[in-house]
Amino acid sequence: MSTLVLDARWLSTGLGTYTLNLIRGLRQSGEFDVRLLTLPKYRDRLRQFDYEITIADVPIYSIREQFQIAWAAQGSDLLHVPHYNAPIMRRGKLVVTIHDLTHILDATQRRTLKSWVYAQPMLRLTALRADHIFTVSEYSRRQITEHLGVDAGKVTVVYNAIGPHIFPEPRDEARARTQQAFSFDGPYILFVGNLKPSKNVAGLLKAFSVVKARGRIPHRLLVIGDDTTGRPATMRLAQQLGLDGAVTFVASVSDDQLRYAYCGADLTVMPSFEEGFGLPILESMACGTPVTCSDSASLPEIGGPAAEYFDPRDAESVAAAIEAVLLSSDRWSELQQLGLQRATGFTCADFAQRHCAVYRRFMGET
Repeated sequence: MSTLVLDARWLSTGLGTYTLNLIRGLRQSGEFDVRLLTLPKYRDRLRQFDYEITIADVPIYSIREQFQIAWAAQGSDLLHVPHYNAPIMRRGKLVVTIHDLTHILDATQRRTLKSWVYAQPMLRLTALRADHIFTVSEYSRRQITEHLGVDAGKVTVVYNAIGPHIFPEPRDEARARTQQAFSFDGPYILFVGNLKPSKNVAGLLKAFSVVKARGRIPHRLLVIGDDTTGRPATMRLAQQLGLDGAVTFVASVSDDQLRYAYCGADLTVMPSFEEGFGLPILESMACGTPVTCSDSASLPEIGGPAAEYFDPRDAESVAAAIEAVLLSSDRWSELQQLGLQRATGFTCADFAQRHCAVYRRFMGET
């Protein structure tokens, strides 16, 4: 049986969801002999999959990983690194996942030292070195071919899957659990993601202040996600807008808390300028909660007809979309049903099989 090595050192945020869903799907298929490279803190979490685990205690985005990950993957038929931090010195077959080009496309991140010194050069080197590239939307595929000079035939789109921890819960119970966990009362609108500029949380706060000023809905805003550089400015803006008592910030949550937050919300809002995929859209839909989101980047591709769209650069447009859903029970119910239906098309089994089809090509199998 051919040996596949998967770099599983990043098991948090959306990248972690991608990696864990891939491992689950590979375990179900049983097609390959899989070995996982991971950090010591994740060993116990990965034991449930009954794969060989190799500890690669090396920081992500470091010079050391260029050598140690290549060395740890020696003897394997194929190495898959689910991010752009791939060991470009590896001699064997290498496939990577480039989820988005935010470091190139987003003006704020493009100007950072990290982007100039590491992200942009590594994206280009990895795209050149990899035998094949996975990405998560047709939007990202177009950006990769345009900005990294990659032939379209070298890039395969595999939409993200919805993890098994995401499913509908009774709305009243989920809301009560969320209110108790995060110490607030009343109905709420939800945002899930980090606080980096590309996520446009500032735009959401401005739109929410417009909504609150009109006084037509009683909701508060629950923001789940963190970013050490973005948090101070975000908190200051909320205060400046007079939203101190109407916004709850939560840095991180468990899988169960995230599911309850989705299920208990009346609406999930995703106002991003740039997204390679936008997993919270589908996770919310799978929990039976309607979604309103940007008409930018990959989000219309992922949300399809099951979301209410807005211009993320226009606070009035965002506010109007929020009110269009929350003030119309017919529209709310329509989006709920469309969302539940759309979410059924993003399964771990299909996600894994699309990866396996590419793996076979580079392992010499048919």
